[in-house]
Amino acid sequence: MSCDCHDHCTIESNGRESASHPGWRRALWIALALNALMFVVELSAGLHAGSVSLLADAVDFAGDAANYGLSLAVLGMASVWRSRAALVKGLSMTAYGLFVVAKAGWVLHLGIVPEPLTMGVVGALALAVNAGVAVLLYAYRSGDANMRSVWLCSRNDALSNIAVMLAALGVFGTGSAWPDLVVAGVMAALALSAGVTVVRHALSELRPPLPLHH
Repeated sequence: MSCDCHDHCTIESNGRESASHPGWRRALWIALALNALMFVVELSAGLHAGSVSLLADAVDFAGDAANYGLSLAVLGMASVWRSRAALVKGLSMTAYGLFVVAKAGWVLHLGIVPEPLTMGVVGALALAVNAGVAVLLYAYRSGDANMRSVWLCSRNDALSNIAVMLAALGVFGTGSAWPDLVVAGVMAALALSAGVTVVRHALSELRPPLPLHH
């Protein structure tokens, strides 16, 4: 559905006002600090437990921390810069999904069975953090592509943590790595889907408006 010039300008103005809101800035700083902390926790736990889903989630935390920092960097800038930032984030989400697929294939080749207790405990901690961040950012989910990408990251992270906990139960019950690998595949699919969505949204915002014909 197309819109006239007044609609386009109103949407751009509202997006800029929302993006510069003090609550949005504060929420991003909190999310940045929590994600950076959880990256260290999950990286250590993933290496200790031999879990590809934990390692993948650790990389996701690192990517999210970088994305929140990027969002903070473009606050108050013109909408074109926020859209470009969203494009970078969408591409990074897509790259993350491809990384998880490659990592899962490598672990399958090595035949490593992860340690389920560490997976479950750290997965529960990560879920609490990501659920809190998702609630914090919920009010800003319908802004521009940059704000929408931040919300999608937080939502997918919470879903991924639930999947990691289910994988821990599966590994404990079966004694095999397959539950961990299946969850890693689901996490990759979520990242790829969200990445493509954000890239399309950002490209639509960067595309110049069609000239009006009288």
